[in-house]
Amino acid sequence: MKSISLLVLLFICTSVVGQKYISEKSNIVFFSSALLEDIEARNEKAKSVFDADNGDFVFSIPVNQFQFAKSLMQEHFNEKYMESDKYPKITFRGNVLDFEKGVENNDVWAEGKLEIHGVKRNVKILGNLIFKSEKLIIKSKFIVKLEDYEIQIPSLLFQNIAEEVEVTVNFEYKRYEK
Repeated sequence: MKSISLLVLLFICTSVVGQKYISEKSNIVFFSSALLEDIEARNEKAKSVFDADNGDFVFSIPVNQFQFAKSLMQEHFNEKYMESDKYPKITFRGNVLDFEKGVENNDVWAEGKLEIHGVKRNVKILGNLIFKSEKLIIKSKFIVKLEDYEIQIPSLLFQNIAEEVEVTVNFEYKRYEK
């Protein structure tokens, strides 16, 4: 509920006129490649808003909605590593830089604060922004270092879980109409 409130607040705080987009579909994937096993999880419950007038960009990902191939992995992810009861969402709030509205395909940088596991860090992430008539697609792939967000991996599991996780973010948007 808080993630939806964050998105609604963004709309209220921005001007009424303009090109605002709200996510229609999302696909967030994280991939950990370690010595003993690869771990992948998907989440299609993320929400996002993008303001094409000024580049404001925000997303919110419910941590407990990541789906794993093995239920035990999902349980450990939520209880031991991400502590999803205490830190229920991953958020980004910032700006997409140097995009051109009339150009269909833009390679862009997003700069802002990424919050994971209760830790906020300034980040700059390379991505792709695609305008298609009334639709918009934002894609990115980046690396998250677990220690940067105080996510502890027990020494016994260092061969099962990588210290760096690859995150892929895909949002499909529709134009927001009041």
